Amino acid sequence: MITQIKKLAKEYAPDCVAIRHHLHAHPELSYQEFETSRYIQQQLSALGIPFEVKAETGVVGLIEGRNPSSRIVALRADIDALPIQEENDVPYRSQNAGIMHACGHDVHTTCLLGAARILHHLRDEWEGTVKLIFQPGEEKNPEEQVC
Repeated sequence: MITQIKKLAKEYAPDCVAIRHHLHAHPELSYQEFETSRYIQQQLSALGIPFEVKAETGVVGLIEGRNPSSRIVALRADIDALPIQEENDVPYRSQNAGIMHACGHDVHTTCLLGAARILHHLRDEWEGTVKLIFQPGEEKNPEEQVC
């Protein structure tokens, strides 16, 4: 199965880069991740992965392998960005003034969507259930804006 995972990861890499660029260009602050949440929901729907929305912007997807009740594993990614002006000069730079994915949550979310795609594709090869948790931000003291 490791060979299959590596093959799929290589095949899906360009799509994951596009997802990361999209997320990076459209950052949203904690508990304001409405477009990010919709984007994640669209990605999961396109894969045929059922999900529920929690806490307004959080998304929890569910992938069931063989014998889904045998064990449950959760994978989590933060989806919020920080109130920082992006100064990078890249084509996918933040389009939202004063907000950027400076902590890598765009990468976390991308990796979880990529893992979801691989796990869903190989769901007949493994046993148990995987919960995909796309967690909205948490309220932070403005003086403690850290990842």
